[in-house]
Amino acid sequence: MRTVAIGELSDYESGVPRQLRLEDRVLVVIRIEDDVYILDDRCSHEDFSLAEGDVNCDTLEIECARHGAMFRLKDGEPMSFPATRPVAHYDVRNFDGHLEVVLP
Repeated sequence: MRTVAIGELSDYESGVPRQLRLEDRVLVVIRIEDDVYILDDRCSHEDFSLAEGDVNCDTLEIECARHGAMFRLKDGEPMSFPATRPVAHYDVRNFDGHLEVVLP
């Protein structure tokens, strides 16, 4: 495993998903207050960008804008149909506001 710097906490707006292209991956970064979550930026139901969806800050979920499938931010698990498979999630390290993503 290795870590890759992805910027500062202040670079990300709370509750707003942001697409991040990192090497051969396309990720979605979601900040909620001081917590940051990173998932693959593709719905497991249909190949569609999760970064275009809405974030529910109360339930810590992101909704796919295409068909409404909800995914849990902490682990990428699907919380509603039509999705039945999780999306990959990545650990984030926060060192005094400096963020790094852990890649396999």
